[in-house]
Amino acid sequence: MRIGYLLNTYPQPSVTFIRREIHALERLGLPVHRFAMRSDRAVLVDAGDLAEYDRTELVLKAGAGRLLGDLARMALSRPAAFGKALRMALRMGGRSRQGRLRHLIYLVEAAHVARRARALGLQHLHAHFGTNSAAVAALVRALGGPGYSFTVHGPEEFDQPEALSLGEKIAGAAFTVAISSHGRSQLSRWAGHGDWPRIEVVHCGIEPARFPDPAPMPPGPLHLVNIGRFAEQKGQLLLPEAVALARAQGADLRLTLVGDGPMRPAIEAAIRAHGVGDLVTLTGWLDEAGVRAVLADAHALVLPSFAEGLPMVVMEAMAAGRAVIATWIAGNPELVLPGETGWLVPAGDAAALAGAMAAAAATPADRLQAMGAAGRARVLARHDIDREAAKLAALFQGAIDG
Repeated sequence: MRIGYLLNTYPQPSVTFIRREIHALERLGLPVHRFAMRSDRAVLVDAGDLAEYDRTELVLKAGAGRLLGDLARMALSRPAAFGKALRMALRMGGRSRQGRLRHLIYLVEAAHVARRARALGLQHLHAHFGTNSAAVAALVRALGGPGYSFTVHGPEEFDQPEALSLGEKIAGAAFTVAISSHGRSQLSRWAGHGDWPRIEVVHCGIEPARFPDPAPMPPGPLHLVNIGRFAEQKGQLLLPEAVALARAQGADLRLTLVGDGPMRPAIEAAIRAHGVGDLVTLTGWLDEAGVRAVLADAHALVLPSFAEGLPMVVMEAMAAGRAVIATWIAGNPELVLPGETGWLVPAGDAAALAGAMAAAAATPADRLQAMGAAGRARVLARHDIDREAAKLAALFQGAIDG
């Protein structure tokens, strides 16, 4: 069984979970060929991402001449399949915010990937995200290439399901993967009822070996950490206000923000506006070792997201034996159990977030340790990457055999 993975931008710091999935499949003996439209090597700092860059075939790096040549050869050698794919591209482009021209570019990319898949003997393509990578996979299939499947993470796909032609992509796929039960329910809204049985739940996973026995609770006042891209949906802009409110309630705490992104200037301005510069530290992006070190130095993770799929950072914090403060949205309640592994609060409510922070600050260290241990047991039982990859491998085999 030879599998191709198809992604838009890979590798990149925010999708290390895909790298883990690919490596787990390879440990099972499945050769995986990586296709990505592009990658920005300059932003890669993690050694694993740098090694993965060297193993990834970048489609756009082939150059316009070769890509257009592959399209022309496909049109001449398989005119019926080309016509079918062209109609699909125009149909999807008509629904999309990106428009038909962008989808014609996806068709060009698909012709190249179809040729390369044939040359490599790939039997199935799997895309991550229901966006342009899934569109290219569907077009490869229309051109006569291998069957495809794709994993939908959310929340972006759930924001614009019709514009992304999710229903058509699901209908054409051998199967579609949701990363949580919540995600499966959202995909079922846009899929035909007959396609529901082919929507599978396969969790993103962690590598338990990378999370040995958790570090003991650090001494001192409550130390919270937030890890992730600084973007609107992640809700970090709410944190300075919540920290200020928690301090006003008498909570003794500090906060470390790990990451970067377009919201950083606004977050820095909010830190100044709420007068919490002495309590909040921004580190920028850290590699995996740096993230583990920050988690070891923290008592709990705080994630004030407005929209999510099922956050990897929650899994990693729980595997590290840390309690979690998160919002009651999407897949979060499938992991975070109030009073047992952390706290859940309404999204967008700074006062509720501050209340959870104050409650965590008042929680004895041994109780925080017990919550962390409960979270660790839960995530290791549900999100072991080798078990989840085995589920995916079985689905690939079934798709090829079927």
